Amino acid sequence: MAIQNTPVEVVRWQGSQNPTLSAITRLMNKDGLTPYHWQGTPNSRQAVRSNNYHRVIYITAGTLEVTLPDVNQSVRLRVGDRIAIPAGIRHGLICGSTGSECLEAARKRA
Repeated sequence: MAIQNTPVEVVRWQGSQNPTLSAITRLMNKDGLTPYHWQGTPNSRQAVRSNNYHRVIYITAGTLEVTLPDVNQSVRLRVGDRIAIPAGIRHGLICGSTGSECLEAARKRA
């Protein structure tokens, strides 16, 4: 699933149970990524920015809203969901009302 008219890719978790931290870590390692864990406090925000690398984020607890101000769109992610944000795409993050925990990895530009 892509967000309309953007190269941002969202993959919703399809399993019947929420994935474990170790299961998501294995998925990321299999994709050649080395993830790190971060968490955000309830309703906290990361300012709009762009990165010089491809950003891959899996949600491991709570919810996370990703805003794309240049196309006036946002997407709410839940446990197990994955978003891939290409380098150069401006985006902001808003943690849900119970906070967010994520595994994130960077894939450098080719």
